[in-house]
Order: sequence, then structure tokens, then C-alpha cells
Amino acid sequence: MIHKILRLVGTLVGIVIGVYVFIYLLPVVSTYVHIPEGIHFTPVSIGYYAIGGILFGLILYLITPLLINIFNRVLSWVDIKLKSVPTQDIALVVIGLIITLLIGLLLSYPIYRIPVVGVFISPVLTLFLVFIGVRFLLNRKDEFTFLTTLFNRGMRSKGGENEVFKILDTSAIIDGRIVDICKTGFLEGVIVVAGFVLEELRHIADSPDLLKRNRGRRGLDVLNKIQKEMNIPVQIYEGDFDDVSEVDSKLVRLAKTINGKIITNDFNLNKVCELQGVSVLNINELANAVKPVVLPGEEMVAQIIKEGKESGQGVAYLDDGTMVVVEGGRRHIGGTIEVLVTSVLQTAAGRMIFAKPKEEAIKSVD
Repeated sequence: MIHKILRLVGTLVGIVIGVYVFIYLLPVVSTYVHIPEGIHFTPVSIGYYAIGGILFGLILYLITPLLINIFNRVLSWVDIKLKSVPTQDIALVVIGLIITLLIGLLLSYPIYRIPVVGVFISPVLTLFLVFIGVRFLLNRKDEFTFLTTLFNRGMRSKGGENEVFKILDTSAIIDGRIVDICKTGFLEGVIVVAGFVLEELRHIADSPDLLKRNRGRRGLDVLNKIQKEMNIPVQIYEGDFDDVSEVDSKLVRLAKTINGKIITNDFNLNKVCELQGVSVLNINELANAVKPVVLPGEEMVAQIIKEGKESGQGVAYLDDGTMVVVEGGRRHIGGTIEVLVTSVLQTAAGRMIFAKPKEEAIKSVD
């Protein structure tokens, strides 16, 4: 309906333009067609105006849809570009414009009164001050922490005064366990997904390598599931940090900007966050923390799957993925036996349990 109305308005505008154009062209035409000078409303001139109105009206009627599409594309492009600019930067630009324009007006007023050249120097000086002032503020935006605090309060007021932002890393999204964590209800606050993380996922999903492509698509599916099926709020951060190239560094900068915590299972990012003083929630550490505690001397049932690195060892796995190394378990590969825990080793990669077959452990004690 709106497109029809705009097309009708465009046609009417074309008719008006056509009539006015042909009015201005009337003196030229009057040299070829006999129209009394000064009389513009004779049957010949009225017909002449009608031809102009119909011609331009038809042209505008045909090209109005094209103009509307061009306008919508330009508007969408401007909207995307504005969304990619952080709110803090927009606020700094506005503040810089106001301050520098006021300074420029005060300085340009006496210069404007200089004969001849003052008229030209005054606006150039004002524009130069505006450019320098805005550039100065943007280059030092990290020092304006009070603006970050104000915008953080605004974001928190949407979800609660003490709301904490959890920023998802690419590796945590692809891993997929974040969905199960969200289902448990232990994760509170607002999940934040950065636009540059989405872009990285899209590049991975479009990779010619099959494994990478599947990982990228899995990550996009995980995000879609979190956003649609979970009760936890999800926000997309559209801003970017153009002066930083690596995604991990951008995540650290984002965490500092919105005072959030990064969720990851990347060991290197975990260490970088610790060095930068950024709070991090490591999914691997969480998985290790919730594994059942096994003490030496306890009994358990293990299915020996493969042989170990050392001679005679067998390897089994618990339901949570914990590796169980059974001394003398090689001959029981493919079978399920009772074992007695001898020691537990905690490593950065996880927990390892060392055990012996129960009957052998009892014999060695006897």
C-alpha cells in the first residue's frame, strides 16, 4: 500500500515538474509554433503543458519503484554502518562536535570581520577544529571510563541492577556444552554474542574444509538453539574494535568495555584473560569440577577398551570421559571388570585415574 501511495505521489510530482519545465521552454517553442507573446493559456499552450505533464508523470511513474529500492538500500547500508559503531564512540563524537563547534564559533567571530579573507578563513578554521577535536577524543576513548560506566548501567537496567554479562567465545560456541549449561539454570545474567564472533563463525561455516565447515555450522546451530529454546536473555553486540585484528584480543577489549566475563574452553585465551585482569569462565574447568570425586581404595566397574602406553596396561573411560588406566588390564580388553583405585592424578587436561584389577590388588595385599 505504501509503495502504491509513493508511486502516485511520484507521478503527481512528475506532472508538476513536466508542466514547469515546459513553461520555461515555451519561449523556445513559440518560435516554431504560433503562440501570442505573454499569453500562456491558449488552447495550444495548454495542450503543450499537458504533453509535458503527461511525459514527466509517466517517467516518474516508471522509475519511482527503482528510486524507492535505491533509497531502501542506501538506508539499510547506513543502518548497518551505524550499528557497527559502538555507542560510546557516537557519544564521544557528539560531545566533540558540540565542544569544538562552540570553540570554533568563538574563535571565528573576530576572524570573520577581517575584510575579504575573513569570510573564507572563518568556516575553514571551524571545520579544522571540529576535525581535530573529534579525532583527539576518539584516539583517547579508552580514557573516558565514565562513559563506559554510564552505558553499562543502561544495559544492566534492562535485565536487573546487578546483571552480569557472559561473553561467548567462538570455541565455547562450537563446543556445544554451553547449551547443557544453560539448561541447568546455573548460568545467570545476559549472554552476549559479539558481531565479530558471528563473522568468524560464518567464515568457518563457509570454509572449503569439510571438518571446519561442519564445526562452523554446528556453532551457528548452537547459537540458534540458545536464542530460541533457552530462557536466558541473549544480546548481540554489534560494535567492533577496528584497531585490533585478533578475535581473542577483541573479546578481551569487549569484556573490559562492558565489564563482562568471557566463557571459553580455549587454554590460551584463559591465560590472556588472567594476565589482562578479565574474569573468565572456563568450560573445561567446570567439567572437571563437577566430575565425581574418586579416592584411592574405592572400587568401580570399568570396561577395558584399549591397551595403554606402558606394557600390560589397559585403558577404560568413565561416563564423563575420565580416563582410567588399569595396570595389568591389557588381557581384559573388551571385557568389564572390577578395579580398585590406586591413585588419582589431576592435570591441566583433566583427571586421570590409576587402578588395578580387584583380584590382583587383593592378592598383592595378602
